[in-house]
Amino acid sequence: MKKAVCRMILRMAGWKLGPTTGVDLPKCVICVAPHTSNWDFVFGKLFYTSIGCDANFLIKKEWFFFPFNLLFNYLGGVPIDRDKRTSVTDQMAERFGSRERFQLAITPEGTRKRVEEWKKGFYFIALKAKVPILLAYIDYGKKEAGIKRVFYPTGDVEKDIRSIREMYRDVDACHPENFARI
Repeated sequence: MKKAVCRMILRMAGWKLGPTTGVDLPKCVICVAPHTSNWDFVFGKLFYTSIGCDANFLIKKEWFFFPFNLLFNYLGGVPIDRDKRTSVTDQMAERFGSRERFQLAITPEGTRKRVEEWKKGFYFIALKAKVPILLAYIDYGKKEAGIKRVFYPTGDVEKDIRSIREMYRDVDACHPENFARI
């Protein structure tokens, strides 16, 4: 039911589904780009739900108070405690290790503003958890959301990040001026 409703909403908004390669992976980090608008979350969640998948996302633990905690739990929010002595990378690698199925969506820009360098946390989480990275996109030019490919981190951070960013060269952001292409 949820899947059909999400597909209908996307279709009514004029959006289509792109490729869905790799969504059947039980564990992965989902690199979602570009991220220049709050609408990215809406279209990304609609896309992923419409193909029968459920991804989690990181959110500050400070947002987990009543009644918002109910909404964020329902949507798949994972509270991050930045005051903990362990890093977010360690916290997430531990979560991957303790669950049979866990897909974690992260926007590598870390903000909706223009950034020249992506944050590498998504990469280090995948590397430490020994899981692949799904390269998801939200293309406002084509009105399409999908998966570019499955990427397996090699440990050569700079080379891998360049390769990943290259995959988004032809994707149009909601606010193109805020998306720094390679």
